[in-house]
Amino acid sequence: MSSILFEIKDSVATITLNRPEKLNSFNREMALLMQEKLDLCKEDKMIRCVVITGSGKAFSAGQDLAEVADPNGPGMQRILSEHYNPIITRIRELKKPVVAAINGVAAGAGANIPLCCDIVVAAKSASFIQAFSKIGLIPDSGGTFFLPRLIGWQKASALMMMGDKITAEEADKLGMLYKCIDDDKFTDEVDAIAKKLAAMPTMGLAYTKKALQWSSTHTIYEQLQNEDKLQQWAAATKDFKEGVASFLEKRPANFIGE
Repeated sequence: MSSILFEIKDSVATITLNRPEKLNSFNREMALLMQEKLDLCKEDKMIRCVVITGSGKAFSAGQDLAEVADPNGPGMQRILSEHYNPIITRIRELKKPVVAAINGVAAGAGANIPLCCDIVVAAKSASFIQAFSKIGLIPDSGGTFFLPRLIGWQKASALMMMGDKITAEEADKLGMLYKCIDDDKFTDEVDAIAKKLAAMPTMGLAYTKKALQWSSTHTIYEQLQNEDKLQQWAAATKDFKEGVASFLEKRPANFIGE
């Protein structure tokens, strides 16, 4: 069975990490397959939202350490440069909203990949752990960039150094999540969020994503100029014209993602 499951339904692509017997830990095959599916999501105009989740009781336990220990394996440098860094880059550059649906334990790289997604939701039974310090490593997969920006330097530093396991409810209170959802409602809520995003003006969402990304490295004066540029781009889309027309005509908008 493939280590990545992929489904397209109602303009939503779902990427499911699928090594449940290994708590969906990443090996080279799974990492490269995930990149392949993210590339497909980029190219397919019918896809207007992407959901990333896990099969079984885990989202992802991070890197498969057996692969790291294998003398014939790819080695740590290639694992970062060819596995995780390209995944993070693809998610951030994808001009479509990406939802991380955390269904269970998320550890190591499995805890940090969701942080780069546009919207993160978690089942109440899910948990997060920056497990790197337990084996003498530093947090990777963008964790040192995203986590302090989400929850503050001090909290991020403590979680990374102490390796504390936190519940989804704690993560929600810290600001790591959009929502913490009861387990029995989790699948339906994720579906509703994804379908709503897929029906929205896709390019406007893509420009919002870019604006937020630029804001981390620009001054307020530079960001005002960025907003000006991006707003002009957004105003030139078909969906903007449809949004204005539907408002004036007092009818539901029919956005096409262009």
